[in-house]
Amino acid sequence: MKKSVIYILLTLFALFSLFPFFWMIITALKPVGEGLSLSVIPSSITLANFILILTKYNFFRYFLNSLIVAFSAGFFSTLFAFLAGYVFAKRNFTFKNIIMGIFLAAMMVPGMVYLVPQFSIINKLGWMNSYQAMVIPHLANIFGLFLLMQYIRTIPNSLIESARVDGANEITVIKEIILPLTMPIIATVFLLGFQFHWNNFLWQLIVATESSMYTVPVGLAMFRSAHEELYTLKMAAAAVSLVPISIIFLFAQRYFIKGLTEGAVKG
Repeated sequence: MKKSVIYILLTLFALFSLFPFFWMIITALKPVGEGLSLSVIPSSITLANFILILTKYNFFRYFLNSLIVAFSAGFFSTLFAFLAGYVFAKRNFTFKNIIMGIFLAAMMVPGMVYLVPQFSIINKLGWMNSYQAMVIPHLANIFGLFLLMQYIRTIPNSLIESARVDGANEITVIKEIILPLTMPIIATVFLLGFQFHWNNFLWQLIVATESSMYTVPVGLAMFRSAHEELYTLKMAAAAVSLVPISIIFLFAQRYFIKGLTEGAVKG
C-alpha cells in the first residue's frame, strides 16, 4: 500500500510537470488564431506552424546556428577539460595545486563579471557576428575539469604503468586506458555543456547583431517581441528548440545518469 501511494504521487507529479510541454505541443498543432483557445483538442491538427517557423521566419537558420555553437563549444570544452583533468590527476608539475586552486576560485566569480572584458576582446579582434565569438570565450569548463580530474584520480596507476612497460606512449595511454574508463563522465560533461550553450541567451544576444547569426533563444525572444499575437507560431518555435536536447538526452541518458552517480561517489 505504501509503495502504491508513492507511485501514484510520483505519477501525478510527473503529469503535472509534463503538462506545460503537452500544452505547448497541442497549441503548436492548432490552426493560427486558436492559440488562446482553452480547448485541449484542436478543431484540426496542422503542421503549418512548424513549416512557417522553419521557412518564413528563418528558424531553420537559428536552429543550425545553435547546433553549430552548442556542439562545437560542448565538444571542444569537454576535450580540453578531459586532457587537463588527466594532467592534473596523473602528472606532477610545479605549482599544480596552486593553479588548480586558482581555477576553482574562478568558479566563484559570477559570469556577468566577464561580459564586459570578453565583449571588449571580441570587438577588438573583429569577431562580432561570428561563430568563434560565440564559442571560443566559453571553452574553459572548470567544472568539467574538476569532475574529470576527480574521476581520473580513481583509475589505478598500475594500469598506466603496465601500459608504459609494454611500450605505450602518452597518446596510447590516454586513448586506450583513460578515455574508455572515463566515457560516462565525458558524456555527462558534454551533455551539460551542450545544454548550457544551446540555452545561452545573453552572450549570443550581445555578439550577434545580425539576424543571420541569431541562435534559437535569441530568435525566440526577437520573434516574441515582434509577433506578440501569434501564439501558435511561438509554441511551434519553442517546440522546435527542445528537439536536440530531447534527442540527445534520450539516446545518452544511460551515460548521463551513470556519469553523475559515479562522479558523485568516486569524486
